[in-house]
Amino acid sequence: MPLGNVLLLLHAHLPFVRHPEHEEFLEEDWLYEAITETYLPLLEMGEDLEQEGVHARFSIALSPPLCEMLADPLLQGRYLRRLHRLIDLAGREVERTRHEPLVNRTARHYLDSFRRARSVFEDEHGRNILRGFRRLQDAGRIEILTCGATHGFFPLMSSAEAVRAQVRVAAANYERHFGRRPAGIWLPECGYRPGQDAILAAEGIRYFCVETHAVAYAAPRPRYTIYAPVRTPSGVCAFGRDIESSRQVWSASEGYPGDAAYREFYRDLGYDGEEAYVKPYLHADGVRRNLGIKYFRITGKVPLNEKQPYDPEAAAGRARLHAGNFLFNRSQQARHLAGMLGRAPTVLSPYDAELFGHWWYEGPQFLAELLRQAGAQTDVLFSTPGEVLSSGARVQRATPTLSTWGDKGYCEVWLNPSNDWIYRHQHVVEGRMVSLARDFRDANGLAKRALNQAARETLLAQSSDWAFIMNAATAVPYAHKRFKIHVESFHRLHSQLRAGSIDETLVSQLESRHNAFPEIDWRAFAPEEKR
Repeated sequence: MPLGNVLLLLHAHLPFVRHPEHEEFLEEDWLYEAITETYLPLLEMGEDLEQEGVHARFSIALSPPLCEMLADPLLQGRYLRRLHRLIDLAGREVERTRHEPLVNRTARHYLDSFRRARSVFEDEHGRNILRGFRRLQDAGRIEILTCGATHGFFPLMSSAEAVRAQVRVAAANYERHFGRRPAGIWLPECGYRPGQDAILAAEGIRYFCVETHAVAYAAPRPRYTIYAPVRTPSGVCAFGRDIESSRQVWSASEGYPGDAAYREFYRDLGYDGEEAYVKPYLHADGVRRNLGIKYFRITGKVPLNEKQPYDPEAAAGRARLHAGNFLFNRSQQARHLAGMLGRAPTVLSPYDAELFGHWWYEGPQFLAELLRQAGAQTDVLFSTPGEVLSSGARVQRATPTLSTWGDKGYCEVWLNPSNDWIYRHQHVVEGRMVSLARDFRDANGLAKRALNQAARETLLAQSSDWAFIMNAATAVPYAHKRFKIHVESFHRLHSQLRAGSIDETLVSQLESRHNAFPEIDWRAFAPEEKR
């Protein structure tokens, strides 16, 4: 009998970025980098563990925007084109560094990795890696959660109808990609407001995940704090994040990714290489950017120009060591909690998936080794939220509090002077979309197309990514532009629908550019009593 359960949950999400009107687009690189460095390694990890017969399991939340991009033929083709260029560049690097043994070994590592990525992406999965994740779930190897339709931030939406549409569209999209309805949902930004569990229950959701204080301060206070799920008034269960296990990975001072042997993210050939040499592998604008070939390790708290050469084999050894340490700590934690609580604890360890591979290059190696070691011991069981709920253990009833993850835990990342202006516009769009869904229940033909596109524009405007980017002060002009484009596109469609004069050219253009959710039904926004 295990001392406790560890629920390893990875949240995979990127904003919907797709620009067919441009041959190349900088922000599309977010997707291409994540496919190579995170999503393909995670898929390979799942498949390798299945072949090895490892019983330890993990869960992954694949957001609808990410699913739509991964399944999009245009983006698939563009990614493959990028990968071919990286293979060519890595081949040139192997030749260029042939007299530098350590650097040459790293260059060969990249060439092998890129070639393997191409094989897995194109040959094994026909360019659509969602099929691989679906097969792993169907085989009982992983559990896949959904998310809000466009990662919209539920606590700051203007109405229950606006939240309900995010959940309805997400559930329908999940069913199209994975052949079943979702059992679990990753609430965008772990944002929860009391009462929203009823919306999840109406769509058949069994559980969701929240930040620590949402469960720790639930009413009544849970007897087992965050170390057991709680059942909300609607019957949906909530799992709270464990701080201790998160800190060992996330913490800038204590976390594993800061180890001196691991790859340094901020030294990249795109900046280090001779301009004429790397220019053919940049975008047409020639602006230097990351290419994914990095030859230096973290080394320590030293300037970038003092970083030491990276050794992939030494880094892999550290990943194995850290995996063993993480497992040992979970075993000790479970032993302590079981004695204190009088029952086997459930420890939820959730992370952004993009940490593993993209920001922490060795992260997928860490996860694979962790699950291998976990499958070979009996102290703690690495399982999934669905398994825990199916075990038959009694679950206390409680109402989680308003909460988010992120700085300070109460919405401030998504509502502050850098981004508060967006909500007056978002709420107007939401209200008008709900009115359209109420007043045009039986539309068909061009009106139906316009209504469905208006629903897409509403959902895309709701994306929490725009507020997050504004707060982080990264690609702020792009976030401003995207939010305004979706708001303005909605208002043009709304005006034409109300006037009874719809411009088919406009509808077609928007359908081509913002083509997420082909299964969408605008009535997802309809008030419940009139749907």
